[in-house]
Amino acid sequence: MEVDGKPMLYYLVKRLKQIPRIDEIVLATTTNETDDVLVDFAKNVGISFFRGSEDDVMGRVLRAGQSIDADVIVEICGDCPLIDPQIIGQTISMFLANDVDYACNNFEKTYPMGMDTQVFKLSALEKSAKMTDHPLDREHVTRHIRNHPEIFKHVYLVAPEEINFPDLEVTLDEPSDFEFIKNIIQKFRVDGKENFSCLEMVNYIKMNPSLLNINQEVKRKGYNK
Repeated sequence: MEVDGKPMLYYLVKRLKQIPRIDEIVLATTTNETDDVLVDFAKNVGISFFRGSEDDVMGRVLRAGQSIDADVIVEICGDCPLIDPQIIGQTISMFLANDVDYACNNFEKTYPMGMDTQVFKLSALEKSAKMTDHPLDREHVTRHIRNHPEIFKHVYLVAPEEINFPDLEVTLDEPSDFEFIKNIIQKFRVDGKENFSCLEMVNYIKMNPSLLNINQEVKRKGYNK
């Protein structure tokens, strides 16, 4: 689905391209024919792609990283089109500044949903993939790493007070989410600011709280730790 003639992935990729420390963007999609359109999109916007299993997402992300000889993976889900590049950059900096295998900003829910960033060593994911065949681990790429801090060293980023808004859900799961996100994109585009920050978005929502009614009934898919 498009906003102002551009698919949602366009807005996500445009934001990812603003992060200097990311050397290459890889769209990790499936081998399903229905995802051919995503491969075409990747080619059109000049990013890499990797096609793998629909169900074994861990294996797909692992092999996507291996396909470009990555040392570190910054995993961003495709349903987060308004993710803030600065928050991604902060998570990367925290990972690099510490002797850890894994860093994230969503272990404790403080950021708005849709700002989720995970950074981890490729070698840690390779190790984790060899240790588990649990269906939930294979579906949720870092579940095994997150659940075993005794094996993998962790560090976590917590939202500053001004954007500590975990009840704000800016992820694209249902049609009402699309309407909500479309409203935000078009509001800032009218103001001439397409690359708005999480703080600017949060302030806009706080000034217009009725917008939260658009997608408040959506039931999010989760997983058991």
